[in-house]
Amino acid sequence: MTNQKPQVGMGVLVMRRGRVLLGRRRGSHGEGYYAAPGGHIEFGESFEQTARREVREETGLDIADLRLLSVGNYIFHREDGARHYVDVDFVCEAPAGEPQLMEPEKCDGWAWYDLDDLPQPLFIVTQRMIESLRSGVTLNSLSEIERQ
Repeated sequence: MTNQKPQVGMGVLVMRRGRVLLGRRRGSHGEGYYAAPGGHIEFGESFEQTARREVREETGLDIADLRLLSVGNYIFHREDGARHYVDVDFVCEAPAGEPQLMEPEKCDGWAWYDLDDLPQPLFIVTQRMIESLRSGVTLNSLSEIERQ
């Protein structure tokens, strides 16, 4: 079944001393891929509220000083139909403390990775976020992705 309305996703590159926080995803969307914290915007939330909530729910970290990183437009083709996401992405510096595995059903664990030595495979949205961080390009045009 194909959802005919785009969903809004949110991702956050949490940085610490030039390293980025990534976790290997579990579950149907992005299984086995390394990704930044993120998820769906809830009704009535601001972008900042969503970013802060998602990072806190997934890692236990309370982030601040968010900066808009990029906006992406993605269609994921899956066995159960296509899903269209508009993704709004942020970057921030990590607060003190280390990330915790708050949702083990969604992630295998969190670790800091050097931008020049990233784990593979990277989830396409996270890959585009890192490309935006490096290039300064903030708009990712429509991408169609098979089975991620």
